This record gives sequence, structure tokens and C-alpha cells, in this order.
Amino acid sequence: MRTTILIILLLTLFACSQENVQYPIQPVPFTAVQVTDNFWKPRIRKNHDVTIPIAFGHCETTGRIKNFEVAGGITEGTFCTTYPFDDSDVFKIIEGASYSLQTFPDPVLDAYLDTLILKISLAQEDDGYLYTNRTILGDSGHEWIGTHRWEFTHVFSHELYNLGHMFEAAVAHYRATGKRSLLDVAIKAADRVDEDFGWDTFVSYPGHQEIEIGLVKLYGVTGEERYLKLAKFFLDARYDGPEYCQAHLPVTEQTEAVGHAVRATYMYSGMADVAAIMHDTAYVNAITKIWEDITYKKIYVTGGIGASGGNEGFAKPYYLPNMSAYCETCASIGNIFLNHRLFLLYGEAKYYDVLERILYNAMLSGVSLTADHFFYPNPLESDGRHKRSEWFGCACCPSNISRFIPSVPGYVYAQDEKGIFVNLYMSCETVIRMEDNIVFITQQTDYPWDGHVDISLYPDKENKFALKLRIPGWAGNTAIDGDLYRFDETPDMGIEIMINGVTTAYKFENGYAVLDRIWKKDDQVSLALPMPVRKLKADERVEADTGRVAFQRGPLVYCAEWPDNKDAQVLNLMIDETSVSTTRYEPELLNGTQSITVRGVTVSQNQDGEQLFSDPHDITLIPYHLWNNRGPGEMQVWLPVLLPE
Repeated sequence: MRTTILIILLLTLFACSQENVQYPIQPVPFTAVQVTDNFWKPRIRKNHDVTIPIAFGHCETTGRIKNFEVAGGITEGTFCTTYPFDDSDVFKIIEGASYSLQTFPDPVLDAYLDTLILKISLAQEDDGYLYTNRTILGDSGHEWIGTHRWEFTHVFSHELYNLGHMFEAAVAHYRATGKRSLLDVAIKAADRVDEDFGWDTFVSYPGHQEIEIGLVKLYGVTGEERYLKLAKFFLDARYDGPEYCQAHLPVTEQTEAVGHAVRATYMYSGMADVAAIMHDTAYVNAITKIWEDITYKKIYVTGGIGASGGNEGFAKPYYLPNMSAYCETCASIGNIFLNHRLFLLYGEAKYYDVLERILYNAMLSGVSLTADHFFYPNPLESDGRHKRSEWFGCACCPSNISRFIPSVPGYVYAQDEKGIFVNLYMSCETVIRMEDNIVFITQQTDYPWDGHVDISLYPDKENKFALKLRIPGWAGNTAIDGDLYRFDETPDMGIEIMINGVTTAYKFENGYAVLDRIWKKDDQVSLALPMPVRKLKADERVEADTGRVAFQRGPLVYCAEWPDNKDAQVLNLMIDETSVSTTRYEPELLNGTQSITVRGVTVSQNQDGEQLFSDPHDITLIPYHLWNNRGPGEMQVWLPVLLPE
């Protein structure tokens, strides 16, 4: 154990020493959290062993990497891919690979990154400009790029978007390896952008937000304030533009989530970063109102956002169709970014309630159990036409998955001057460095299948601090903050906390059970979160869910899928609300999962159009994130209710 403690401590100190973005609450970095559970650990391992290699492989075969080779003069050819933003996929996978290297040291992957980064550096023009489509084709490239640099950056050129992902990749690679190879490319490119844009030079903004996040991360490593100011400039330059990319109003005057959902959540996350450093209350007020608009009116029960495929984004309030739901995987990741940042600003568990809902449902649906097939949209109902793909022409989602999964341990813990937040529950080990103490913490749990969590604390010395355990809204009677979704019943959930085997009273504050005491070595905390099967109903203004119920157990939303209900068409099922549901863990089903059984009927029609009801029968439900792992077929989250006679 001492060796593990030392390794984690060194990683913690390394990560924290380079993090200059100061929120009121600081996350414990993923490098300091070793996940040991049976749910997330295999997924993080598969991301390293499967997702990252196949993603790089697709970048090789589709020409994404060759674009850098051609632009850098290594090989002859022309621009090989469809979109001018295809560079960004390579950058995102580098970011994910860099994260993964910190968990799984891999000399082969490390050497591959060195070679790839060399190709990127050669593709960079002498003055720092980096955009392979224009470098290869000149100013007569893709129709989106315009006739000169930055001309259409406020529309579709993605010049700044690509660089934002490159900046994030550069920071991740530098922190993982200590090598400056990609960081120097990023600094050179950022200096180019800083020289070309500004209130006294060229006023424009990125049509697809992302560079704002990247610039703040670059500032965090370099301490160069020009990058922070440039991020704020790109935010403040948004006005009198299209709603599609959130440029219709100054960002501080926006109160509703509109337009393309990924662009929106990236922008709101960038605003939170800038606000945290520069103490900009106008930014904070704006994104808080926008969060309320999303959470109270526009989010799916799975945590997905984006009801419309036409704009890949938000529709009018309460318009949440199920079969045509877009719920892009990238938008789910972007909304996790936003909710995490709002928690770091406010310290309220309601943001983590949304984050957890997305994490275990809408986001996780985006990747198969085999880690090599992906969803772009994540609908809540299917007639069998939906199927995960190995890759996409626009491959933002697989590359985003590759960088997000290895970062999941970084969402478990956080700290402030008063104590430690435990935000997610998974078996893991970490060391948290406090002002005058070092605390080693372990978690043991079968979450999300079981709500019992054992936490062991080993402070370096006896010390008083607050341990704040998030009590998820679902463990009480809050499905999600606001009234968009509600549980159909309100049982006494009976949450229990014990310290060293003794039931303990606690203060409940902002969604946390606060245990403020003097902690000593080998103190044991046990948390029991009951996980009954719960029925959910939607606000009556959500027409798509009228007369329907959804099922949830713990953080997991469930669905009915064709392989488990072979004698019935899933879209013809109706639930008997009066029946008692049962649940069991099935180790052989979908790599091990908890299923739910409810009673209902199958509805059909005769030749005269008369409805026919089958005899009552069992209906099996599985966690939503696991659907479509056994081939395409019918699926449904919101199940119609059988009306009483």
C-alpha cells in the first residue's frame, strides 16, 4: 500500500503544481485517482487497448494523418479527407492517448505520439499558422475556408476550433510526458492567433467554440496572460451573429440554450473558466441562467441534450421527441464539462446530479462494450434503424470518447479549504494533499449496481476537516433539479451513514452529507444509498412522454430492448403501473448487469383496426447505456402505460 500511496502522491503533486486555473473548489486530478472497480476500470483499460489504437488506425486509413504529412512536405498528395476540421480528430486522440499514458505507461504509444507530433510540427507554417487544408490547397481549398486566413472563421472554417483541440492536446501531452514538442507548436500557433486577432486588429470569433477552453489550459501551463485575455476576447466578440453558434447576443446577455449543442456547451465551459480566473460575475450569471434553461426545459431523462438533428442542437422548451432525439455524444461530454465547472464554482450537488445522469446514460451509450463502435446521436427510442458505427465521416464523437473516458477518475473527488468532496462512487484509491495534511482515501463499492459504499481514511496526522458525501437526488425524491422529471412515488429512502460502525448524524448542506470532525488513521465511513426501482414521469408539456413512464435504478435509466423481449415487439409494449417490479444482477448478461422485470402487455391491431391486448407477461429492462450491443432492433425508454379498464 505504501508504494501505491507514494506513486499517487507524486502524480498528485506533479499535476497540482502545474494547474493555475483557480476555481473556488479544486478537482483532484485523474492522475491522482486509481480506479479499481469492475465498472469503470475495464472501460478505461479498453479505451487504452482498443479505442485509442483503432481511432489512430482510422485516422491513418482515412488520410487524417496523411494531411499533416502532405502539409509538412513528407509525402506528396492533396488534402485527403472531407472536412477542414478533420485535423481536430487527431488532436483529440493525442489528448486521450496522453491521459492514458499517465495511467498505463506504454513505450510503443509514447513513441508513436513522438512521430505523430513531429509530423504536426512540420505541417505548421513558419509563422505559426496550422491548418492543413489551407496549407495544402492554398486559398482555394474547401468552400468553408474563404479566400484568405480567418475570413470565414466565424462561420465554418474551423481554423480556431482545430487549434483549440491542439492546445488541449499539447497541454495533456506535456503534463503526461514532460516533453515540450507539441507544447512548443501550440505556443507558436497561439502567438500567431494573438497577433492576428484583437480589438485593435481583427475582430471576429470562432464559429465553433473550443479555442477558449484550449487557451485557458495553455495559460494554466505557461502563465502567459495574453492567452487568457485572448480567450475572453473571443467570447466578448460574439454579437450580432447567428443563433446557431450562440453569437446572436453578447454572451453576458444570453439566458437560453440555443443552437448547436456542442458549440454551446464548449462556449459555456470556456466562460466558466474565464470567470473563475477573472472573477467575472456577469459570465457566471449568464451560464447559471442557461444551465437552468437546459435543466428545467431541454434535457432528456438520460441526460442527453439536443432534440433536433437539423441544427444538431436545442429546440424549443419541452420539445423532446424520443425516436428523433439527437443527443449527440459530444454534446453529452460538453455538458459534463459545464456541470463540472459549475460545481467547482458553487459547490452544489445538483450539478453533479446532472453530471452523473449524463455520465452513466447519455455519454456511456456513445461507445459499445467492445470499445470499437460508436453512436453519434443517442435516441431514446428505435425501430431498428439505429446502429453503432466503427467510424464516421465527421468523427468528432469517437475521438471525444477516446479523450474523455481516461479522465473519468478526475471527477470523483474535489477539495476546498474546508474539506474533501466525494462526488462519485467507485472503488478507487487516492491521496489528497490538504493545507497541513495528506489524506489517503479508499473506496470500496459495487456501484452503480449497489448503493453501499465503504470509505477508509488514512490522514498523515489527526486533523479536523469536513468530509462531504454527495447524496444523489435519486436517493431522495429529486430526479433532476426542477420539475421536468419527477419520480412517480416518494418512498422513505432511509439513507444511513456510519462512522466506525456507529450510525452518525450529519448536516445536510447543498446536497452533501457533511461529516465535520477530527479524523484519524483507519477511520471507516459507510454510506448506504437505497436503490429501489423508481418510475419517472415527465412534465405534461413534454408531449412525447405523455401517458408514459421511464424506469430508473440508482443513477441508471433503463430501456426495453428486443433481445430480452423476443415474443413481443418492443414498440408495442404497455406497462401495468400497478404491478410490482423486481430486479436482479445477471452476471452473464452484457458483461454483467442489473436487469429489471415489470409486468405489461403487447398491443396489436386486427384487420378492423381494433386494438388487441395480449395476456399480461414479463417485460425485461436493461440499462440504457447497454442497448444496441447485440445488434440493431427495437428499443424504448419511455413506455406507454396501460390504462385501467
